[in-house]
Amino acid sequence: MQSSTDQIVDEILVVDAQCGSREAFETLVSRWQRRLWAHAYNLTRRPEAAWDITQDSWLDIVRGLSRLKDPAKFGSWAYRIVSHKASDSLHRNGREIWLDEELKAVPKDSPASASDQEQRETADDVHGVLCRLSGHSQVVLNLHYLEGFGVAEIAEILGTPEGTVKSRLHTARSEFRTHWESLVDRPSAPIPATAK
Repeated sequence: MQSSTDQIVDEILVVDAQCGSREAFETLVSRWQRRLWAHAYNLTRRPEAAWDITQDSWLDIVRGLSRLKDPAKFGSWAYRIVSHKASDSLHRNGREIWLDEELKAVPKDSPASASDQEQRETADDVHGVLCRLSGHSQVVLNLHYLEGFGVAEIAEILGTPEGTVKSRLHTARSEFRTHWESLVDRPSAPIPATAK
């Protein structure tokens, strides 16, 4: 989800980097590092894993950049690499729920209003449910709701037809709903607006 100006700048940087400009590549890294890390983090919920995935992804980007035929596709291509690396990491490490590490980092006795506490609990519940979803469901929900990509962009990132993305979004929403409704002590908890 870039502006046309950002898209043009990235295309120029990609072409320059493909021609061997180290400065252009470093600028690409500085422009994309935060977004790619955020995507990896949204998929793994572990900061260390997200950094590892992002660094591994940059290695693949360096190796494959010269073969990227359409510089306009850099963003979706980079997201695809990160998605695959995150999926590999999740499969390699098992389907652990890493939310506990996040919760340990937040002081329990920190002063917060009831509204802040409820929002934090809801966010924790949402992240917990996301961690339980299948890999495909996690990826499409993250790309759509957290990264803000549309169906066509997700199809490009995943290298699948738009119909497949629509189907995966439908399945992911159903899977999310099932897990959400089965939360302990919350059988009738309302589904967060972002998951509808």
